[in-house]
Amino acid sequence: MSEKDLDTRFQEAIQLALTIPQSSLPQDVQLRCYAYYKQATFGTLGSVNYSNLDVRDAFKNNAWLQISHISVEEAKECYIDIINQISNK
Repeated sequence: MSEKDLDTRFQEAIQLALTIPQSSLPQDVQLRCYAYYKQATFGTLGSVNYSNLDVRDAFKNNAWLQISHISVEEAKECYIDIINQISNK
């Protein structure tokens, strides 16, 4: 699949995600969505000073760090998959 197709599907997944109530998702699913989105849009997480983060931000950055080994393209595919799975429930 071409890069444009992946980017188009990723943007469609983002729009779909905006229609899903966050409160309806378990926290682990929210964290995975966040991590894949951040990896897909920003790439690998740089160094973070965890002493300045609140607990919520620390969990979010930890989730992102755990998937930082995957490529931007893989992160987009994972994000698309998880959003499609959620929306089909």
